[in-house]
Amino acid sequence: MKKILVIDDEKPTLKMFTLLLEALGYGVLTAEDGRAGVDVFRSERPDIVLTDIKMPIMDGIEVLKNIKSINPHAEVIVITGHGDMDLAIQALNLDATDFINKPVQRQALSQALERADERLVLSRTEQSQVSLVEGPGKAVLRIQGNVTGLTGKYLQESFAKAIGLGKGSIELHFDESASINGAGITTLSELLSGFRERGGHVIISGLSENFRTVFDMVGITRLAEFKDKTH
Repeated sequence: MKKILVIDDEKPTLKMFTLLLEALGYGVLTAEDGRAGVDVFRSERPDIVLTDIKMPIMDGIEVLKNIKSINPHAEVIVITGHGDMDLAIQALNLDATDFINKPVQRQALSQALERADERLVLSRTEQSQVSLVEGPGKAVLRIQGNVTGLTGKYLQESFAKAIGLGKGSIELHFDESASINGAGITTLSELLSGFRERGGHVIISGLSENFRTVFDMVGITRLAEFKDKTH
């Protein structure tokens, strides 16, 4: 059974998460503050961590830093208040892999966990995160897993190969499970800016709603054409 750790200072919230997550088949660990949560993570090494951002004793940002220092590949999903996108982006800059907003909706939680589970499978099978396909009139880069400062080099290499095909148009297709942290966002912005300056055209498709919101905030939507998933 896959283990998941939930860190939140509100007991009713922990109870709600426990009921939902057990119904989804997870073995649930809980902690009522960040410091206790880090201790549980260190001893139990769960596959996934859900942590609230705003907590006493140790907030979610410090929890994230501590967990990533123990296991840089841990799947950490932060829970932010409605409208706290600045905190979500701060968490992504510190290698959080996803975020969900309060009040937490069951569908949003299920989707975030599905993405986390798929990324865990990719990391364990060492499946290629970026694959290049030559299509009619464009090169298509399929992006899976988690794009970070460590894995961003694969995106850079594949993007350079896509440019070398001379198509003039590149589509970046993000799988539903794809995640991108602050360093990955910086890499992507630099690639898109440079290609646009040379007259290239970039299309972004398949991006989850969470990361579409982030791309809006950091200005990536001004550097590319976005396709809805229904297209």
